[in-house]
Parts: sequence; C-alpha cells; structure tokens
Amino acid sequence: MPRFLSASGERSTPALRENMALVAVLLALVLLFSVLSDRFLTAATFSSIGYQLPELGLLTLAMLIPILSGGFNLAATFSANIAGLLLAWVLIWGGGAAAGPVVLVAAILVALAGGGLIGWVLGVVVARTGAHPILASLAMMIFLRGLGEFLTRGGSVSGFPPALLWLGQGQVAGVPVPLVVFGLCAILWAVILNRTRLGFSIYQLGSNLEATRYSGVNTRRALTMVYVLSGLMCAVAGIIMAARFNSVRVGHGEAYLLITVLACFLGRVDPFGGFGRVMPVVLALVILQVIGSGLNLIGTNQHLATALWGAILIAVMVARHLWGRWAAR
Repeated sequence: MPRFLSASGERSTPALRENMALVAVLLALVLLFSVLSDRFLTAATFSSIGYQLPELGLLTLAMLIPILSGGFNLAATFSANIAGLLLAWVLIWGGGAAAGPVVLVAAILVALAGGGLIGWVLGVVVARTGAHPILASLAMMIFLRGLGEFLTRGGSVSGFPPALLWLGQGQVAGVPVPLVVFGLCAILWAVILNRTRLGFSIYQLGSNLEATRYSGVNTRRALTMVYVLSGLMCAVAGIIMAARFNSVRVGHGEAYLLITVLACFLGRVDPFGGFGRVMPVVLALVILQVIGSGLNLIGTNQHLATALWGAILIAVMVARHLWGRWAAR
C-alpha cells in the first residue's frame, strides 16, 4: 500500500509512532535518573533544565531549517555570539547597566538585524555561487570567530540592565522566561514550516533542488531566506545567552554545535533534507537535557558526558540505517 505524506513532508502514522517512542524514552530516562539520584525529581532540577534548555533549543531551531533544506549552518553558535556582541555594544553605548528601555529595544533590534545580515550573506553565497553549505558555513564560522576575537581581544563584555537580565533569569507565572521564548519560537517555526509557502519550499529544496527549480520556485530566494531565518534564530539565542550569563564572549555555546545536530537527527530529521518536524526535535532536546542533568547529578565526569553525546550520535545513525532496511522489507 502507498504511504501518504503529510504537509510537513512526513508519513503521518509512522511519525505518530516515533513521537510516542521518544516520549517513552523520555519517561524511561526520568524513571532511571530518579532511581539513581534522589535529587532528580525536585523543583531545583526542573528549574535548572528550564533555564538551560532554551539556549540549546534556540540554536537547534537555527540548525533545523538549513538541514531541512539539504544544507547546514556550522556558523550558528558564532552568529549568536556576534549578535550578542552587537547587543552588548549598543547597551554599553546607551549607559550599560543604567540603559533605559528605549536603548534595550534598540539593542535587541540591532542584534536581530546583525544575525539576519550574517544569515543573508551566507544564504547569498550558497544560493548564488553553488558553494556547498558545509564549506560556506565553515568559512563563515572561521570569519566570525576571528572577527569576534579581534574585536574583543579574547575577552568578554558585561554589565547589562536588569530588564535584559530578566529575559535570561526571570520567570512568568513560575515558568522561566527563556523557556517561554523558546516555546514561542518553536511554535513560530512550526507555523512557518507547516502553514506557509516558504515552509513548503524548504521541504521541496531538501527533497530535490533541481525539481523544485523546474516547478517554478525561486530556489535562490528560498535558499537565501533559509539562512536569513537561521541567522535571526541565532540572534535570539545570542540575546538569551547574554541575558542569562550577564556577559558575552565569542566562545559562549561553542560546544552546543554537536548537540544541535544530534538533537535534529534524534528528532527524526533526515540529514539529507526534505523530512522532519519541530515537535520531535523538541522532544529530542528534552531527552538530551534530561540526560545531561541526570549525569551531572550522579557525579559523572564532564568529559565522559561529552563522549556520550558522540556515542549517541553514532548510535542514532546506525539505528536509522537499520530501521530503514527493516522498513524497506
């Protein structure tokens, strides 16, 4: 029997089963760590997860759309840091910790514009020159890292107004503000991918670029918009990181790059593009954050935890291969 695709480019029934499988894995991990540590099922642990998850989640959303289009954005974390630096410089120019709301809004807009501009440049290079997204984004990553280190001389910029710190450390009705921001961004991404013409074009680009071009889609414009959206989400991540740490440094979040890719693949996003949804990726992010917090509570060495991320990525690739062979039979 034929298997019909949903508007988001996924097979509906298998997608539901795999979502339930991710939920089952999450519940199993919660049960495991609650047995291993009596501190896991506490308000402090879940509050910590609520503050740590959003910055990784926002960067994962920034990585998601390029992967769906058949591309990649290795410059995601450094785009976020450069946007954070723009935010910091405007705030310092406007009075630092004493900066008013008008300066704060201006700083946020400048940071978003900076992230969008970085994404636009990367998108133009990929769309107009035909450069492979991995190579183009690697070049952009090296450029941004060097530029940031040069401008900051390897140091950090700090001293922000309380209103900005509230974005990274405050709460709304007991819910961490960064988690609210991440939830809104995830909903926005789901709407763009499932309910807009651009979202449909993104899935088509990842499925077959040439066929999409012949179908009348302006692939250059669509590819450029993919990286503009990615850059804007990087800027949101940079703003949240600056607000959470009360400082900006070029190396902030550098280790997140591997985990963003891992979260996308664990969330059933096709590494070659064309298939994937936001909800499974969010579930995968929660699973990874639970693993990280649980390992920390039981006293696992951080280097071993890092090795575990790589092992999980390898296991996911092997599992996807075996699942594909079994499904083909």
